[in-house]
Amino acid sequence: MPPTVAATKREREQARKRQAKWDERQARTRERRRRTWAIVAILAILALVGGTAVVAGLGGASGPAASGTPAAAGDCPAASTGARSGGELPDPSAAEGRTWTATLDMCAGGTESQVVMELDGAAAPQAVASFVSLADGGYYDDTACHRLTTSGIHVLQCGDPTGTGSGDPGYSYGPVENAPADNVYPAGTVAMARASGDGESMGSQFFIVYQDSTIPSDAAGGYTVLGTVTSGLDAVQAVADAGTVEGTESPTSPVIIEGVETQ
Repeated sequence: MPPTVAATKREREQARKRQAKWDERQARTRERRRRTWAIVAILAILALVGGTAVVAGLGGASGPAASGTPAAAGDCPAASTGARSGGELPDPSAAEGRTWTATLDMCAGGTESQVVMELDGAAAPQAVASFVSLADGGYYDDTACHRLTTSGIHVLQCGDPTGTGSGDPGYSYGPVENAPADNVYPAGTVAMARASGDGESMGSQFFIVYQDSTIPSDAAGGYTVLGTVTSGLDAVQAVADAGTVEGTESPTSPVIIEGVETQ
């Protein structure tokens, strides 16, 4: 359901933006469903025509057989490939020292799902402030999760509009916040990606841990843990189960973040 309008001016503005994003995504979903049913109808007509041709062929006449591919149960939107600006890096105080709820509307392999995360604005204020600002500004809308690791470290990495792993919001920040002392990242952990050895290189990219993983610290320390998945981790696990394109870390089942709502 779409979010309700909040009381304060700031919250009302955020609610207005969320509502607009919700309406846009719903319109896109309806359009995809319309296209899907149109394809189903066309294939059904072709099948009927093909069946008639086969029957006629049994009587001595010949005719072309119908051909085509089954319609998908539901397609996903095309991923963005262009660079985007995330505006200015917000002050850590914007995280308000509280727990936030972020809901990722995700589409993978034609199946839509939601991944709900709790973000800890007290333990990782800079990371949460940045994530919420980017999400509310639509930065993550229609972006691909470009990287899946399936051996040793089990993560799905998202948040780069270019889909290359090198995109950023036009700013970077650090140092690392709230990294586990034992280098263990339990299943459901949401953490910020960064360049190796550089604790000031965090931007928009984040990763979701779908199986318990030990990720060694480097010269910059560990990785900023900004939250935990509270529901929908099974959707991420399904992407992992489908594996990667041979010789790459690209998910076999393309993953698109249609939008992110925060509260």
